Amino acid sequence: MAMGADFLAASAVVAWAGLTAWSLRPRRRRGVNADADTLVVHASQTGSAEALAIETELALTGAGQAVERLGLSNLTPERLATARRLFLVAATTGEGDAPDEATGFLRRLMSSPPDLSHLEVAVLALGDSTYSHYCDFGRRMDQWLVSAGAAPLFDRVEVDRLDPGALDHWRHQVTALTGAVFAPDGRSGAHEPWTLVSRTLVNPGSVGRPVYHLRLKPVGDLPVWRAGDIAEIELSASATGGLRQLRDYSIASVPADGHIDLLIRSTLRPDGTPGLASAWLLEACRVGDTVPVRVRNNRGFHGPDPSIPLILIGNGTGIAGLAGHLSERSRADKRGPAWLIVGERNEAHDALLRNRILGWRTGGALTRVDRAFSRDAGGARYVQDIVRTEADTVRDWIDRGATIMVCGSLKGMAPGVDAALRDILGEERLLDLRETGRYRRDVY
Repeated sequence: MAMGADFLAASAVVAWAGLTAWSLRPRRRRGVNADADTLVVHASQTGSAEALAIETELALTGAGQAVERLGLSNLTPERLATARRLFLVAATTGEGDAPDEATGFLRRLMSSPPDLSHLEVAVLALGDSTYSHYCDFGRRMDQWLVSAGAAPLFDRVEVDRLDPGALDHWRHQVTALTGAVFAPDGRSGAHEPWTLVSRTLVNPGSVGRPVYHLRLKPVGDLPVWRAGDIAEIELSASATGGLRQLRDYSIASVPADGHIDLLIRSTLRPDGTPGLASAWLLEACRVGDTVPVRVRNNRGFHGPDPSIPLILIGNGTGIAGLAGHLSERSRADKRGPAWLIVGERNEAHDALLRNRILGWRTGGALTRVDRAFSRDAGGARYVQDIVRTEADTVRDWIDRGATIMVCGSLKGMAPGVDAALRDILGEERLLDLRETGRYRRDVY
């Protein structure tokens, strides 16, 4: 992430001055969380790192330790100066990128490490080995801490797609060091049974892979969730060869709808064989079968107050994550304007959720809709092209307090939109939006 040299220099001076002033103060007594010697810090994009940080916090607290948990952007020189131990859970998003939650830290501290020779640290790095820069942000954070003088409590633990064995290794190391007691399978909790009540092909005739709309209803009580949260599905043992892998999907509905709606595209692996998750959900499962689901909090993609203007940008099945916000917003008594920009291949075959979008537009939940179809006559057009074409309107919405939410493909769409917004708003303003939660992404 590029930042101006003058800004980085100024940030470094401020950070160092703050750390020096605080390091001269007497140590405060342990007790309340603000004075805790142990910090559990998360840098999360979809909620997994935060969930694991919460699990670690509870395990340490259960062992009688005074613990404070916070997001990485809230980690200050002052707090680092008074801590004795730091447990960091850091996710990597995309091709080695830092999560949006890390923006404030990147701007204020990472360019010039303070003296951390008093600190002991442990790093849990989350990643996906199908990307070339596997666990890159966690690795960079580990190197940053050590270069600042921090002493590792144990070797960095790297986790490929939430591998249970690697997570158990982290728990074992923390327990051996601190006496912490982890709840069994604390991160995932119980996956409850849901019934697959319908599965419908929504893009017949498309040149792309088939996309299906799945509707699930709980066997028991309907859980509570918010737009932006994740449906974590546990695949059957027969589909995975006996291994436990979990798959995350954006939820296109809210509890008031009474069900979970998903949009799932059939996928192929590099060797041409069907993807495990899509093959099981789209072919092996039958309507009426039970699917194990856990609804997971994804705080980083929760929307603003409905009265705040909202720009929703996405492509492909990413429209599912945006649909949840529109469903939630449509039920609000007071709502601000909402602008939806979505892209797919052909208008004739790939206008996903066309009727629902029309209903939101007619009902007032949507103020404006722009669609980009990359394979239609007239040349390729993508959502980032709409963003650039409507630069003045984008600036106006941002000036009026709008929040931008992006959901969909990590390759092509998300970086394209990010580059367009940077050109329109400038680097510093875009960073400000990320840090204050007015630019949120759920990309994959």
